[in-house]
Amino acid sequence: MIESVKPVRRNVAHVERRGNILVLTSDYGTLFLEPKTEAIIRVTFSTQNKISDKEKPGVIYDGSFSDWTYEEGDDFIRLFLPFLTVHIKRANAAISFYDSDNKLIFAENQDNPRDFEEFDTYRLADVEQKTKTIQTADGVKEVVEEPLKVFAGKSYHARFQFELQDEALYGLGQQEKGFGSLRGKNLYIHQANRKIAASFFTSTKGYGILVDTYSPMIFNDNHNGTYIYVEADKELDYYFIYGEANTRNTREVSNVTGEKTVGLANSSNTGMNNVIRGYRLLTGKATLLPKWAFGYVQSQERYETQDEILAVARRCRKEGFGIDCIVLDWMSWKGNEWGQKSYDETRFPDPSKMIKELHEQHVHFMISIWPTMAKGTDNHDEFAKRNLFLPACTVYNALSKEARCLYFDQLKRTHFGYGTDAWWCDSSEPITPEWNHSFRQEEGAVFQDYCREMGLRVPYEYTNSYPLYHAMGIYENQRKAMAEGNKTEKRVCNLTRSSYTGQQRYGTVMWSGDTSASWENLRDQVAVGLHFSASGMPFWTMDIGAFFVKKGNTWYWNGRYDECANNKGYCELYVRWYQFGAFLPMFRAHGTDFRREPWTFEGEFREALLKANRLRYSLMPYIYSEAGKVWHDDNSMIKFLAFDFTKDKNTWNIIDQFMFGESIMVCPVLKPMYYDEDGNAIKDNSKKRIVYFPEGCDWYDFYTEKKYEGGSSAEVDAPLDVIPIFVRSGSLVPVRKPALSTQEQTDEINFRCFAENGAKATYNFYDDEGDSYDYENKRDGYRYDVYTVFR
Repeated sequence: MIESVKPVRRNVAHVERRGNILVLTSDYGTLFLEPKTEAIIRVTFSTQNKISDKEKPGVIYDGSFSDWTYEEGDDFIRLFLPFLTVHIKRANAAISFYDSDNKLIFAENQDNPRDFEEFDTYRLADVEQKTKTIQTADGVKEVVEEPLKVFAGKSYHARFQFELQDEALYGLGQQEKGFGSLRGKNLYIHQANRKIAASFFTSTKGYGILVDTYSPMIFNDNHNGTYIYVEADKELDYYFIYGEANTRNTREVSNVTGEKTVGLANSSNTGMNNVIRGYRLLTGKATLLPKWAFGYVQSQERYETQDEILAVARRCRKEGFGIDCIVLDWMSWKGNEWGQKSYDETRFPDPSKMIKELHEQHVHFMISIWPTMAKGTDNHDEFAKRNLFLPACTVYNALSKEARCLYFDQLKRTHFGYGTDAWWCDSSEPITPEWNHSFRQEEGAVFQDYCREMGLRVPYEYTNSYPLYHAMGIYENQRKAMAEGNKTEKRVCNLTRSSYTGQQRYGTVMWSGDTSASWENLRDQVAVGLHFSASGMPFWTMDIGAFFVKKGNTWYWNGRYDECANNKGYCELYVRWYQFGAFLPMFRAHGTDFRREPWTFEGEFREALLKANRLRYSLMPYIYSEAGKVWHDDNSMIKFLAFDFTKDKNTWNIIDQFMFGESIMVCPVLKPMYYDEDGNAIKDNSKKRIVYFPEGCDWYDFYTEKKYEGGSSAEVDAPLDVIPIFVRSGSLVPVRKPALSTQEQTDEINFRCFAENGAKATYNFYDDEGDSYDYENKRDGYRYDVYTVFR
């Protein structure tokens, strides 16, 4: 008969305080509890009985909190903080967090909180590998056919099990499909063309969990249990952030007359919003993008010549469409010189002159740059001589500081020297094995493919971190170049497809990858963007109208409109996508299959696009104020309604309405009302949509100022040229006359008041000169005034 082997004992045998860390030891491993603030605790568990010294680039906060005590009992060890009590079960070191009223907030699984399994990791051997190249719409991909591997060291699979209550969860980056709460989901957290990994989520109970790993993860909440699985790490390391601890705090500021008042910013002083602030404390403040980046960005796949770019910019202005930036997608270079940081002089004879002419029209210039450099190019040879590529491919090793400096040094010699304003760091994953297949693979298979392919090229425990290091190099080296060159400052603006913990520090805007045109995908975009924002990253956008519009011969080229703008069904879809885009941090059109300039559309569709464009520019004082609060107050620009109205459980799974800043609720139209998919007119269809108005305040129609009571629903008008938006009562919304660029707007601001007669409305207004880092010096160089109006 087979005899059972007794498991390693997990009971806590020894407890001691080492400085500001509570250390609990068992035969299975050591648990370290380190209060970082009065409401944030770092939890680390290691079977090696020590906290590793591995580099963790996402979390930069190194403070600790000392005002705590602990006590030991027969069954529990308790750690006491001002707002929290932490119970540690002596039998197995399972942790539970309680508030000051002794109510349970969050608990690890009380039977089996965590598991570890050691395994071997491998990397590609430093020999010539047999590879093949695959041409995809996502660029040329290099695949190792028969990898020759060598042992790279030991690591651990880890599983962190926990118990949830009556709550909704949001975050964990960007998935491809749209949904509300994470509850009941099985999610694979890794980088991909249409996915962005993040290891942070927040709960309607007012807490958040940040797992400090740089490895792919799996989140699971179903019949198989509730847990986070970490593919590879030395220890399990997470931060518990309790946002409710700060909900009573208010920020008193002075308005221009010196009167003290509590501004409307405190309407975001909920537990969930404070969790985001805790995340930013740990991982760094989000930088403020240049003001022009909040104007309209015109792009398509692709502009081919210098003359074409200048002509499009001129026509935008002639047609009355505001524009602040135009984008040059891939292949500025000659022929097959993929990724070379240069221009084909036959198509772009004088880049400096082109950019200068754009600047004279108040249009900025963004260029697509890639982490790949084709063999035979000057850029490739320079990296190859210094052995700064990832193994068996032409992708530069962004995890190397030397490689990051060389990458930007190449940019300085060409693009940055020509006056380029912004970067489009495409393919920043940079491994996307799911696009190498002829049909869509299962999610678990894609996860394993990604872990294997990326894990052979970078240390296995860092396979989600590439985009973070890539963005770090762009940001740090641009700021260094500006300082060394004693040049006028230019804020870093980096539109990039992937991100990871802490990347908000580096001037990045993320987008949702190469989507396909359908109403279903438009609906998905709303929710995936909100989950990304709930992951602590404030700046997100997407390809208005989707990247792929036609139906292609691959699983991802899956649009439904082969006639493009000649199909009125697609024209309606594009208008609604454009209207939604006008209420995102970056307002940007892009895609393939047909031209994306707004005059491509005719008649009522073009007029609707013009109206949305003018609305965006009229709201610029509000939009830039809200962007300023991202830096100064650690706010979010877009968020699920549950963040501001947590107590109203009706908001927990609403995914077709969202808050844009502190005052405006956006309700995009996400179904056809005029034309079906074939372009045929829809008869007798209501041009309305149902809106839910969250409890806690009344709401005003932005256009008509009609009032709606909080906690109610109503059917509202939604004709083709209108996106329904509503303003919470007690708000002032600053507006200006629309202009053709942010630089051309006048200083005259009108504060629209949304309040009952006799009631007070307030707004914390922010402004600055728009493109320097003076804002980092707190109140030097910017305006931050509280305006109060009695209606």
